[in-house]
Parts: sequence; C-alpha cells; structure tokens
Amino acid sequence: MNVLEDALARVERLGAEAGVRPAVVAGLQHPRECLIATLPLRMDDGSTRHFTGYRCRWNSALGPTKGGIRFHPQVSLEEVQALALWMTIKCAVVSIPYGGAKGGVVVDPKELSPLELERLARAYMRAMADMVGPDRDIPAPDMYTNARIMGWMADEYNMIHRRRAPGVITGKPISQGGSLGRDEATGRGAFLAIERLAERLERKPEATRVAIQGFGNAGYHLARLLQRAGYRIVAVSDSKGAIYSNKGFDVESLYQHKQETRKLRGVYCEGSVCELVDHEQISNEELLELDVELLVPAALEGVIHAGNVERIKAPIIAEVANGPIHGDVDDALEERGIRVLPDVLVNAGGVTVSYFEWVQNRQGYPWTLDEVRTRLADVMARAFDSIWEIHEQEGRSLRASAYTVAMRRLATAIESQGTREYFRGED
Repeated sequence: MNVLEDALARVERLGAEAGVRPAVVAGLQHPRECLIATLPLRMDDGSTRHFTGYRCRWNSALGPTKGGIRFHPQVSLEEVQALALWMTIKCAVVSIPYGGAKGGVVVDPKELSPLELERLARAYMRAMADMVGPDRDIPAPDMYTNARIMGWMADEYNMIHRRRAPGVITGKPISQGGSLGRDEATGRGAFLAIERLAERLERKPEATRVAIQGFGNAGYHLARLLQRAGYRIVAVSDSKGAIYSNKGFDVESLYQHKQETRKLRGVYCEGSVCELVDHEQISNEELLELDVELLVPAALEGVIHAGNVERIKAPIIAEVANGPIHGDVDDALEERGIRVLPDVLVNAGGVTVSYFEWVQNRQGYPWTLDEVRTRLADVMARAFDSIWEIHEQEGRSLRASAYTVAMRRLATAIESQGTREYFRGED
C-alpha cells in the first residue's frame, strides 16, 4: 500500500466511524485538480536538464487551497496527493478557511548551484502560475525549500501577472511580506499540543524523556521549546543517524554544532568552543524503539509500520512529520495503550501561521511576534480541546477524534450546497 492508498483508506475508515455521509467521504477521496509539468532548466555549464514538477489541489470546500512545495528526489504524484489530502484534514481540524494542496519537484537541491536553484524556483512558478493565486491556491515552503525560494516564486508570480500580490505565497522573507514567527511555527504548534496533552494526563516535564527523529526546522524548534519547559531531550537524529544519551543533550549546542559542521554530534558548547559529551551513536530505527516517555517522529512518512510497531515502547507519540505511522498499525498502537497525537493537529502550527501571514498581507498590516504567538496558542488550544472532547465523550482515539472534527466541519460545508437527500426532499 503506497502513501496515497494509506491516506485514502484512513479517510474512508474514520469517516464512516464518524458518521459522515458516504457521499461526503467519497467526495474527499478525489482531488479537485492536479498538474504535472516538465521544467526545463538551463544549467550553469550551458546544458539543459528537465525536472518534473507537481501541484495538487485536493479540496476547496472551506476556502482557497493551501500547501507547501518540496524539492526532493523522492517526490511523486502519489506523495503530493496524499499530502494535499492531509492538508485538507489539517486545515479543517484547526478551523482555518483553507482547503488542502501540495506541490513538489523531483530534484536533489544539494546538486544545484544557487543560480540554478533560483532558475528552478522561477520555472516552477511559471508552470503553475495559472493554478495558484491569493484567492485560489497559496503555496508555502516545505522539505528543502525555504523563505528565499518562496521569495523568488512570489517575485516570478508578480512579474507574470504584472501586479504585486504578496498573499500568493506564505513563508516569504520578512522584507517581502513574511510573518514574524513563521520559522518556528511548526515546532511551536507541536509544543503547544504536547503541553496540552501533558496537562490532561498530569504528566510532569521533568519526568519526561524525549526522542526526536529529525532535527530539521520543526524538530529543532520543538526540541528547544521542550527543553526550556523542563523536558529531557535524550535522542535526536538527522538523515545520517541518531545520537542518544539518557542524561540528555543541550539542544542549542547540538544545533550550533550542526550549523557549523553539518554534522550531528553530542556536544556542549560555550560560545564558540564545543566539547564532546558522553553519548551513543544509534540508527534512526533504534531511536524509534527507545524506552522513553515521548517519541516524536519529525522526519519521514511511514517510519512506524507492521515491521516495528511491536517494538515501540514510548507511551506517547507526537507526529510532527506527515504520516509517520502507517494506517494499518493504528489499532495495534491503540490496543497497547499508546496515545498518538496525530499529525493533522501536531504539525498544524505551520499552516496556521501561514494563514496569519496571508491575513496580514491582505490587511497590509503586520503583526508583532507576541501577537502571532498568542493567536497561534489560541488556535491550537481550541483545536486540541475540540478533539479531546470527542475523545472523552465518544471513547475514540485522538487520531479518530481529530478526523471526526475535521470531516464533520467539511461535511457541513459540502452539505450546505445540497445533498442527495435534500434534492429528493428527504432532508
């Protein structure tokens, strides 16, 4: 089962359990539109290479579609569609007026020069310029894209349409209409969700050991905030492997050393001087199986599956990555009493602050960092509480409760246009 089939099966199963009408569930299993484009790119040596780009708008029942653009060698149409579907659910969970979309280019950006990367970003926007727009589809950064790349794309859109439209893309540089707090938004949103759950379960931060698979933007900001709150970060990883110390790491030291050397090592830094601390080198797979109180998959899809689910020991899993747990092991985790904070809530901080950026662009009035953080905390608290209420009242898992919240909101919007029962005079 590929990632799209897994996502669709979960929607079908959880939609039926939520009591959503079959016509609504069926409608959510088909994308609104997808575009596949060939992007010819002039390389620095004068040659031309051709890259494949994708954009998928899944559902716009709640508003214009929203979703990131990733540059990665493993991008596929199925992955982009699954991510667009998840974004549809995510926006409905946190009740922001967006539908779901996603985009990507099949490329290893590490192989491109800065000039080639700019040309690729602009080529992508030229190919997608009729599909995106501030009232239709709003892209954002994702894996291996960033504020600078978003700025190039926004500038290309402005030139194509001969007008300035800062709301066409979010995650832009601050000087080009970006929002304060966007860089930390996904990690901060995850932190707020974890803290809300800890309060409900009466768990103390100082008694919580945390393993985080993935030390990119979201993983770093989450680790930083958790450590400041008293949690012990005992393991982190990147694509090359993981490090573990039961005593815990100083997150800022790890991050500083990683930025300077591109290597993840167990160090403690004072100023520019870093010293090794006792730690073990382990694999990404071993990190997932550590005996910790909180496990955070913050890297790739499908890392917890039938082959390793029985070896997962953490009683709480917070999904910062999109789809890190295969749908066919949801029940196995639930039966073992492992609580899963689902991705459609945990990593919704990014799209929420992207929405804030879009609102600021439309108002022409930037918010302060405190305003952004306060509004994000309000959105995450309301979303968590709506999920927790269903979890308590209906005895469903946190994931099933999140999908119930989302699909009932989507159903309300879809049914307002008329249903089979309405047109037959039965409703």
